[in-house]
Amino acid sequence: MLKKAIAIGVITLWFLGGPLTGNAFAQAPAAAPPAADTGDTAFMLISAALVLLMTPGLAFFYGGFVRSRNVLNTLMMSFVLMAIVGVTWILWGYSLAFAPGLSFIGGLQWLGLNGVGLEITDYLKGSNPAEVVSYAGTIPHQAFMIYQAMFAIITPALISGAIVERMSFRAYSLFVLLWSTFVYTPLAHMVWAKGGFLGLYGGLGALDFAGGTVVHISSGVSALVAAIVLGPRKSHPDRLSPPHNVPFILLGAGLLWFGWFGFNAGSALSVASGTSGNLATNVATTAFVATNTAAAAAALMWLILEAVLRGKPTAVGAATGAVAGLVGITPAAGFVTPLSAILVGFITAFVCFYAVSFKHKLQVDDALDTYPVHGVGGTVGAILTAVFATLEVNSAGKDGVLRGNFGELGVQLAAIVTAYVVAAVGTWVILKIIDATVGLRVKEEAEFQGLDINEHGEEGYNSEFGDGIKVSE
Repeated sequence: MLKKAIAIGVITLWFLGGPLTGNAFAQAPAAAPPAADTGDTAFMLISAALVLLMTPGLAFFYGGFVRSRNVLNTLMMSFVLMAIVGVTWILWGYSLAFAPGLSFIGGLQWLGLNGVGLEITDYLKGSNPAEVVSYAGTIPHQAFMIYQAMFAIITPALISGAIVERMSFRAYSLFVLLWSTFVYTPLAHMVWAKGGFLGLYGGLGALDFAGGTVVHISSGVSALVAAIVLGPRKSHPDRLSPPHNVPFILLGAGLLWFGWFGFNAGSALSVASGTSGNLATNVATTAFVATNTAAAAAALMWLILEAVLRGKPTAVGAATGAVAGLVGITPAAGFVTPLSAILVGFITAFVCFYAVSFKHKLQVDDALDTYPVHGVGGTVGAILTAVFATLEVNSAGKDGVLRGNFGELGVQLAAIVTAYVVAAVGTWVILKIIDATVGLRVKEEAEFQGLDINEHGEEGYNSEFGDGIKVSE
């Protein structure tokens, strides 16, 4: 009996010991990769959708200003960017803008999103500065990529405001394809990418929270150059028409204002709170508040200027002022306090108001005031960022002039000059190449008849609502 009990015990230990010793000597399973933060990811995807909404918003904003026979063409000049850049950003744009490469342009390793997946960290390892291993460490790489795609879509669309009612749609489509590749991606890389010449990730340290230089200065300067190269409309300046649909303008401005919260607050890349010294911070909230505050202040300033200088405040003025304030706060949104945002809005609107008046005196046919609002507004905003920025708001930023850091003003000016040169020279070269190949302008007869029917074969409004249509009895 004893022998049987010992045998059973040995057999039992042998069966139990196998799994136990196997656990002791087996290789530990690989640690699961870090998971994306669901709150941050949801925030960024919603922000991306808001930024995309800005492009149809811009279409309505611009579309309301032009004559009714050109409204569809103007809407399409914004809408088509969602198609063109929506594809090219995946194929090569994102890689050129954000892949580690040279100081002035990204590498080719992410072409076609090769290597751009759902990872949240370490995809920037092996390049300088070494401590930067991802652009947003709590969201999938593709979420960051698609968010940046929305900026790449709307930026060249802004240029269309200067060249409406006279540029052929084929030439325009080719222009934005080349411009987004050879002007936008280098600027985005220099300011926002790891190792970029101007940015915070190993560069000069320019502050551009959401696109003052990359988006607004580049598009505004390019718009001015395009207006000059293309030449004025045949009706300029003697037979210009008032806006054909002011409600469109207000609708567009409202959509832009709404979408701008994704543009600026989303640029925080997270909804998480942090600290700066002994102070609690939440950059997304700060940027959201600054965005609304500056837009409100700028719209108010524009209305006051119109009422005092021209006798009546206008709906168009309110919309234009709000957009100017949104432009001005864009580079500063995540670096300044709400009171500073009010000053940014007031100052930007004041300068842009007089820039619009000065442009008319120069007789440059920047049809919808793209440079006075976006170029001038972006420039003023970039300068004011260097004045009002504070580490109390964002520990990843810098103190500005009011906090004793006078050197930051020089850095911002260097970024502004670089953006001006890249945008102006790049735009001029691209337009000259297109003019020498496919041509830039529609025929004079088509310009007077309207681009809707000549470029697209359709009209924005049914003929019975058209201009000068006789009603048969």
